[in-house]
Amino acid sequence: MSAIGGVRSLGQRLTDNKMTSFSRGATPAVQVLLIMVMSGILLWLVWIYGNGLRDPRYFDGWVLAGGMIFQLLFHIAVKVTRLSPASVKQWRKFHIFVGYVLIAAFISHSDFSLPDTGFEWALWLGFVLVALSGILSTYLSWSLSAKRDLDNQVSYDLIPARRAELAQDVHNAVTKGGAATVALALPAPAYEAWITDLYNNHLHDFFQGQRNFIAHVLGSQKPVKRLIEQIDNLSGYVDAKNQEKLYIIRDLVVEKDKLDFARAYFGLSRGSMFVHVPVTYALIVMTILHVVVAYSFSSGDW
Repeated sequence: MSAIGGVRSLGQRLTDNKMTSFSRGATPAVQVLLIMVMSGILLWLVWIYGNGLRDPRYFDGWVLAGGMIFQLLFHIAVKVTRLSPASVKQWRKFHIFVGYVLIAAFISHSDFSLPDTGFEWALWLGFVLVALSGILSTYLSWSLSAKRDLDNQVSYDLIPARRAELAQDVHNAVTKGGAATVALALPAPAYEAWITDLYNNHLHDFFQGQRNFIAHVLGSQKPVKRLIEQIDNLSGYVDAKNQEKLYIIRDLVVEKDKLDFARAYFGLSRGSMFVHVPVTYALIVMTILHVVVAYSFSSGDW
């Protein structure tokens, strides 16, 4: 059996064994408690190992190395195994859970201190980058599901096309009903002129591309609220026909803002993965070298 075939089989067996069931019934608070308990147990075992007159760095070091290899195998299994979206989501939760426990192992292995040599600094910085990028990706994923009601079918690559559709829709909504007036060469009604002015001064630019990136990253909705307030204020001064038009425009603004929010967070999440995955592979290589060096210069007392 090839290595990839073995990983594929492993991933399928793990899914078939329902090991991911912990994520189905565990609330975020319970998962945080489990992480704290597992981290505490790990530190307690390290303490016991050290009291046995053995170097505790061998114990937490192998826990750290084993956990990192498991994380890497999980990543490969997801890529080469045909798992359902639900299984991938559940295993991603388990992947995150193990990652947080490994942070405790890392802190223990580094003995709560900074590195001394250049190679140790490379290992330390590599793990910190992997941990921080993973935490950032987890937060961004949570923000997407918790802060906004987004269509599950919306993907990062399809957002520009949908944004172009919205730009055309808002243009059509603004110009709807004005053709007859132009054909008769009569002055445009004041109501329609006001809506056209709102479109030219604010809406047209808003629908042309990504907007309010920093505000979305910071979780602020002030820019879109100001735009919606302008639409609502104008709605109080127009007739029923144009009020209906403004309601349509308002819904399009809200949807466009959600797309901008998703685009910002999807982009950051992808960026964090461009750090997380390559650095993880580099960290595995450096860890292997670290194990070889550690045992080469050790006395064997472990």
